[in-house]
Amino acid sequence: MKKILSTREMLKKAQKEGYAVPAFNIHNLETLQVVVETANELKSPVILAGTPSTTEYAGGDYLVSMAKVASEKYDIPIAIHLDHFEDVEKIKGYVREGFNSTMIDASHEAYEDNIRIVSEVVEYAHKFDATVEAELGRLGGQEDDLVVDEKDAMYTNPDQARDFVEKTGIDSLAVAIGTAHGLYKGKAKLDFDRLKEIRAKVDVPLVLHGASDVPDELVKKAIELGICKVNIATDLKIPFSDAVKRYFNDNPNANDPRKYMTPGKEAMKEIVKHKILLCGSNGKA
Repeated sequence: MKKILSTREMLKKAQKEGYAVPAFNIHNLETLQVVVETANELKSPVILAGTPSTTEYAGGDYLVSMAKVASEKYDIPIAIHLDHFEDVEKIKGYVREGFNSTMIDASHEAYEDNIRIVSEVVEYAHKFDATVEAELGRLGGQEDDLVVDEKDAMYTNPDQARDFVEKTGIDSLAVAIGTAHGLYKGKAKLDFDRLKEIRAKVDVPLVLHGASDVPDELVKKAIELGICKVNIATDLKIPFSDAVKRYFNDNPNANDPRKYMTPGKEAMKEIVKHKILLCGSNGKA
């Protein structure tokens, strides 16, 4: 029986070979199907990510079970990831349920408290061979119920990043270099010099959050400079919902989920395909 993989080897391979593994936020059966089916067609490793509200909505046990079915059905590396979790006890519970990758977001805490909280998660998760991602610096915008005002967003300090990785033992680091959650109010501008410096000082794989709405050329350059996991959420939700809205506009009496969800899946599939090719993970399964 094939198992759902952790992100450890998946991201190390990406780091070594110079591409990124896409982490797609999924919410239900339909969005999970789109991601794994498209990843399989392109022979790409893939990370299925769920925020706290997604795991509450869909049920962690359901998500783990669906991911297990996908891992049996398709011959590609699949990992399931807790995205932007802040509650340590909830993380522990979901890790016990089968989530083999987690992001503990204590970036809003004081530096020493961030280290303490992340270290506790690392110690626990590693007992289950689960990997841990943490964030240093803060992204603007909104992720789930966590809202960060733009003026409070802080970039990752490269020297602090090295110290943070050494003290926590994390498996990957989410860096704040100018991206934001959701859609941008202005033009995206990434601090590539900062990214280069972080890459030079830190050995673990680096993660780019808030990649939705960032121009392709900027994402490509970030991957060239060492990013090996790219998170995608908002870019998936908008085309899915727009397609469903169009279907209802054209078919106001529709009531069959199998029919009105299909256009959403088809629209989302095009974005998933584009993001996989952008990350360069196609053919890397």
